[in-house]
Amino acid sequence: MKIATWNVNSLRARADRVEAFLERHDIDVLAIQETKCRDENFPWELFERAGYEVVHNGTSQWNGVAIASRVGLSDVQRGFPGQPHFGKGGVDPQEESRAIGATVGAEAADGVAPVRLWSLYVPNGRGLENEHMGYKLEWLRVLQEHAAAHLAEDPDTRLALAGDWNIAPQEEDVWDIELFQREGYTHVSPAERAAFHAFEDAGLVDVVRPRHPGPGVYTYWDYTGLAFPKKKGMRIDFQLCSPALARTVTDAWIDREERKGKGASDHAPVVVELG
Repeated sequence: MKIATWNVNSLRARADRVEAFLERHDIDVLAIQETKCRDENFPWELFERAGYEVVHNGTSQWNGVAIASRVGLSDVQRGFPGQPHFGKGGVDPQEESRAIGATVGAEAADGVAPVRLWSLYVPNGRGLENEHMGYKLEWLRVLQEHAAAHLAEDPDTRLALAGDWNIAPQEEDVWDIELFQREGYTHVSPAERAAFHAFEDAGLVDVVRPRHPGPGVYTYWDYTGLAFPKKKGMRIDFQLCSPALARTVTDAWIDREERKGKGASDHAPVVVELG
């Protein structure tokens, strides 16, 4: 079973590329971030005509997460319990469309056991002193508590937290760490990295890095300043797997080719194969 995660940065704008990606790599399950759709304008037919069930959590033209599966999809959960809300200046805080979970793989032809999968779009933070950073860290803290409790209760659980984490957890995960630290950029601060490592401390495993270590291995390149050809990227998209699931991974990679060409997202898909 192949599970991919991809921040598509507007699903409707990327529909043709998503369809081609699913077919080219024979993807069974796709966790999607930044659909930038409401349910009423989500392109359901894109997935249905290709034989995928799909669920979506989207309430505005921003954010939005989805899971598409051709191997079964059940027990859908939009948002996680206690998910923090955000409102600029504290005004009218809302639960943003940043998390959706489902059980996938019950109908997998290869006999692989089902997986509890979450598609996550972690808040950006916007600035080290911005109110959005406090929201980001609290969002991650609550999510980590749920994941840790799940693992403690069932050490054999097959769990994957997949998506755009908006954190570069290691020095080599940005093209110029000295620049980031000197300028006080987000994504590399000690607090953000500690929040990410807390998931690893709970037992979750980055199953891609051992197969594709850095430096120079990225999942995101800004659209500006010729960042992609200049290799000015960041590694911020991950699939963190429970130990039981990680043991069944047979391959994993970052599809850097998807960042090339006309109409590309600024993120590359991250693919994990299970056996």
